[in-house]
Amino acid sequence: MKGRPLSKKDLSEITNSDINLINDAIKELKIKYSNPNSAIALNEVNNSFSLELNSSLDEYVDDLLPSDLKTSELRTLAIIAIKKKILQSDLILLRGSGAYDHIKELLEKKFIVKRKQKEGRSYWLSLSEKFFQTFAVSNEYLSNIGSHNNKQQ
Repeated sequence: MKGRPLSKKDLSEITNSDINLINDAIKELKIKYSNPNSAIALNEVNNSFSLELNSSLDEYVDDLLPSDLKTSELRTLAIIAIKKKILQSDLILLRGSGAYDHIKELLEKKFIVKRKQKEGRSYWLSLSEKFFQTFAVSNEYLSNIGSHNNKQQ
């Protein structure tokens, strides 16, 4: 969900674990997900790691996504949904510069709303009515997810 790989140092801080435990866990995950038939893949980029859906399954997942949303766009939309309202600049920090394209696509498909920040140069991004109609998710449900995530952090 983070949309970006995490370094061993980041993983150590997030989990409050020793770096040696992180190294051991990564070794175990590499073994566990080395099978090409696994639905999950451990990706390593510049000594940072992420668990992602195996790219060989993208064609199946794409069929499940409404309105021709790509997996990457859906992940960006999920962050907006969990946060309910997020500055575009903060979203870019979480998802990377590719999120600019996701935002453009989500705006064109009317899943999100973009409003200029009163003070500052960024924009507020929030969910549109079409999002709630398409995904049949209530504001109350999203509030519960958001508060649960905040407790974990």
